[in-house]
Amino acid sequence: MKKLFLLGALAIGSLSAMAHGADKVQVDETVVATVNEFTEIATSDLPEAVTNAVATSYPTATINKAYVNQEKQYKLEVSLEDGTQGTLYADEEGNWLDM
Repeated sequence: MKKLFLLGALAIGSLSAMAHGADKVQVDETVVATVNEFTEIATSDLPEAVTNAVATSYPTATINKAYVNQEKQYKLEVSLEDGTQGTLYADEEGNWLDM
């Protein structure tokens, strides 16, 4: 009978220890930074390859705003003569990117 009582006491003690330990569980939250954060730059700071790509592919386009990210990818806000506006993405060599 003493063994049964001792076994019960140990079981209750371990449950309370487990419940108490549950208060101390930490969740590891990882914040992922967006790699493609763009910073605005002057259109005159665009690489020549990018401006040439726009002139070749979109001869009636005007670059209104330009942005660059850490990977040297460029986001270009452009407008065409007909009033159409859009966003283009290019790498520093003037290759178009799908983003």
